[in-house]
Formats: sequence, structure tokens, C-alpha cells
Amino acid sequence: MSFRDLGLSDDVIRGVQAMGYVEPTPIQLRAFPVILGGKDLIGSAQTGTGKTAAFALPILTKLGRHGACRCLVLEPTRELAAQVDTAFRDYARYTDLRISVIHGGVGYGKQRQEVKDGLDVVVATPGRLLDHLGEGTLSLKQTNILVLDEVDRMLDMGFLPDVRRIIEQVPKERQTLFFSATLPPEIEGLTKWVLRNPEIIEIGVRRSAAETVTHALYPVARDQKFDLLLALLERTNFDSALIFSRTKHGADKIAGRLKVAQHSVAVLHSNRTQRERVEALEGFKSGKYEVMVATDIAARGIDVAGVSHVINYDVPQHPEDYVHRIGRTGRAQNVGDAFTLVTAEELDAVRAIERFVGQKIPRLKVDNFNYVYTALFNEEGIAPGGVGKGARTHRGYSFGRRRR
Repeated sequence: MSFRDLGLSDDVIRGVQAMGYVEPTPIQLRAFPVILGGKDLIGSAQTGTGKTAAFALPILTKLGRHGACRCLVLEPTRELAAQVDTAFRDYARYTDLRISVIHGGVGYGKQRQEVKDGLDVVVATPGRLLDHLGEGTLSLKQTNILVLDEVDRMLDMGFLPDVRRIIEQVPKERQTLFFSATLPPEIEGLTKWVLRNPEIIEIGVRRSAAETVTHALYPVARDQKFDLLLALLERTNFDSALIFSRTKHGADKIAGRLKVAQHSVAVLHSNRTQRERVEALEGFKSGKYEVMVATDIAARGIDVAGVSHVINYDVPQHPEDYVHRIGRTGRAQNVGDAFTLVTAEELDAVRAIERFVGQKIPRLKVDNFNYVYTALFNEEGIAPGGVGKGARTHRGYSFGRRRR
């Protein structure tokens, strides 16, 4: 079935074709008729499944021509808001619809001017949107389509009170679309309050890594964690590597030590200014930086083609985050590798991840690395030679001298 068979407007189809899309994805096939039919929707889908287009294309079709601010899309982070804004603009390029993004970290001037000039779609993060609503520069009185995207992440980041305040300013007679990678019990109360007889669509809800990703654990003593990271980078033939740290301070420290070791490094976390965050992302995408060190704010906010390796410097605290992190590689049918450095203190978190994904993740040791003993080595199934001279070739990646 093609996009032309699904009720989209001709102008929106032209935008889709200009983006090079040929066939709708499963979530698009199921979401389009629900949204075009005016029904509320709960969509559970991972990033990388075409989720943004699943709601953007029918919304643009329904809006038709330029008018009032009729659609609000809420996102948990600036990066996600910027990406969704770009997608809407790309899809709407052959229409006269106006889209703008509202988020913190930048000045108010341009945002105020775009609102004054008239908008059809606002993509926003909760905090900055509430500022505009409080000033009276933006009104949601004519908004009849509300999209809550990445709701589980909003919940994790403590945005629920702000989201409730925003929803109270949107007319009750509206269509509400609710997207979340996971549907934890805490969200149920919000769905009952926000939605009316919603259709439920679950597509690509993974509890395991994509088949295109090879993942492994590397047990190590805590004091040797950074040395092992360096060894992995030096012995791995990678295109670009995304390294996850649990904390902002940790990300800065790792990045600083990698720079000393002559790696080109970008850093992404919530304490960076918007200019710094944009520069880091663009530099990583362009290849200016071969390594990016990030916190989980980026786990669902980075969509970079060609990330060949993800390295979890710290084991994520929530099993779902493990799947999201390693899902930054092996995208769009490309292959990728995910390494997780594990200390004895993190073993319980590893076991929770293995229960979640339903498999035991291979344990590997790096050849010719001068390991300090750790009790983790007493575990069964630790194989030598995961990386290094004479090691196996991983999903088509040869391990040896690091690619520059």
C-alpha cells in the first residue's frame, strides 16, 4: 500500500515523496486512518519506526491550509522538539502551513515574532511553553489537536505537573494523540484524564535489541573502567561512537579525559547551552567529532545515521533505557555494536536488563589488557578475545587499529 492510498492530501504526499519515502511503515499504516477519522489514539512505538510521520502526515492533511494555532505537539527535550519541528516543516513544504518550535535555551524574540505572525502547529517543551502562555503571547483556545510525544520520558523527567497545566488550557473538545515507547502503570491515570475512548496501537515495542545490533558486556574493576574504554576505542574500527554516562558530571569528566587521549569529542547533556547542544549534535552528525559523550537525555533525542558503536560507560538504571541506548546504532537496517562496561556494583542492574530483554548478554574480555582481578571474573561464560588482535570479526566490523 502506498501513501496515496491512505487518505493524505496531495500537497502532503508531495512532501513525503520529496523526502524519499516510498512505503508507509506499520505504525503509519495503522495510525493514519485513526487520526484522519478524528479518534483519540495511544501509540506505543520505539524511535526509528516512523512514529513522527505517523502523526505529522495526517495532522497536516487535516489542517489543510493556514489558519489559527490548531495543533500542539509536546516533547520532553529540546533535541526532540527540534527534530519533530524539522520533520513537520519538511512534510509541509508544499503547503502554506506554518510551524514553529518553542523551547528553552534560546532567546524569546524569534519565538514571540513567529507566534505573532501566525502559526498552525506549535512543537514545544513544557517549561518554555508555559512561559509564553503566562505572558499571553500564545493562546491555545483554538487548538483542536494535541499530541503528547515520549510521554514515559516526560514522566521520568518530572514534567507531569507542567503537562497537566498545559492541557487545562487546551479546549476539551479536541483530538488527543498519545505516543510513548513504553506504557508504565504511572501513565494510566493521565490517559484516563486526557483521552476519550482511544484506539490503542502497539508497534515495534521491543524488549530486546534490534537484530542489527550485536551487544556484549565487558566486566572490569571500577578503577580500570576508563582504561578499558580507551582500549575498546583504540582497538575498535568505528565510524562514530556514542558513549553514555549516567550523570552530567560523569559525561564531562569522560569527555575531558578522552580529549587528553587525542579523541575528537562532543558532549551532550542538559547543562549545556542550546548553542553548545546544537553544535555538538551537528558536529557529531558531520563527522567533526568521532565520539559523543551523552546522558540519557540523548537516548531518545539523537537520530544520527551511521552510529557504528554505542558504549555504555555506566550501566543504565532502568532496563528500558538499555534498549533505547543501544538502539542508537544499527538503525535503518545498518549493523552496529553495543558494548557495556560492568563493575561488580552494577551487576544487579545487568541482571534486571537481562530479565527485561529475555536473554543472557555475552561477557567478553579484551585480549592483552592488563586486568585487575574482580569477582565478576568468577561468573560463568566470560569469553576472551572480544576485541583486539586475533579477535572475532563483529557484524562485519574488523577489530584492530582504530579508524580515523
